[in-house]
Amino acid sequence: MKPNNNVLFTDTECVVLSPNFKLIDESHVWLKVPRKDNTYSVDLKNVVPQGGLTCPFAKVTPYESNLWHRRLGHVNFKTMNKLVRGNLVRGLPSKLFEINQTCVACQKGKQHRASCKTKTVSSISQPLQMLHMDLFGPTFVKSLMKKMYCLVVTDDFSRFSWVFFLATKDETSEILKTFITGIENLIDLRVKVIRCNNGAKFKNRVMDQFCEMKGIKREFSVARTPQQNRVAEKKNRTLIEAAMTMLADSKLPTTF
Repeated sequence: MKPNNNVLFTDTECVVLSPNFKLIDESHVWLKVPRKDNTYSVDLKNVVPQGGLTCPFAKVTPYESNLWHRRLGHVNFKTMNKLVRGNLVRGLPSKLFEINQTCVACQKGKQHRASCKTKTVSSISQPLQMLHMDLFGPTFVKSLMKKMYCLVVTDDFSRFSWVFFLATKDETSEILKTFITGIENLIDLRVKVIRCNNGAKFKNRVMDQFCEMKGIKREFSVARTPQQNRVAEKKNRTLIEAAMTMLADSKLPTTF
């Protein structure tokens, strides 16, 4: 073998390449390391991934992993790596996040029953075509602004959510009227269907007149069957879990 030939070792074979061999497609290169004094040195702190791929060597330290897990509201590590690949969070290190230890706060705040079956085919084609909403409360402890109820509205198409804090249930109708009028004007689309439970907060004279005037259809779930209002119930659980997890992690007093 000539001394200037290049040798590539794989799991199944050894390939001898000519000295002037060049890669046809640079997109397959994950990492380039220069050779100096017959040594290849890799500085993991300054690794720049090639082709949008996260270098398998560039992993965060256990401290960084825990820190960003807490900063992002105890989001799961699979989602954190998606945020890295899409460069969706400013300041988030471009490294691979891995579970290094069990998060006790997540165990305390994310316990739940088995989820309901999801719909296989979506019939929604644009934002505001259907809004899921639910009101939960009263909470055991009032907020600093004396609020005890939480109204959550979720768009079926984008799953974008709006959260409103209420002191009493009576505020629900006026808040919904103001919200629907404002959001329709903002994005120049119309709310067509509202899906909610059969509670008096959504089924009253004020809401009847408003929905009739706007041409909005309402779909009510059967009493004591929260599975039919699955999107809203799941969003409620997600918000409550995030709040409980951060409260458990911060060790703040119950008043917060």
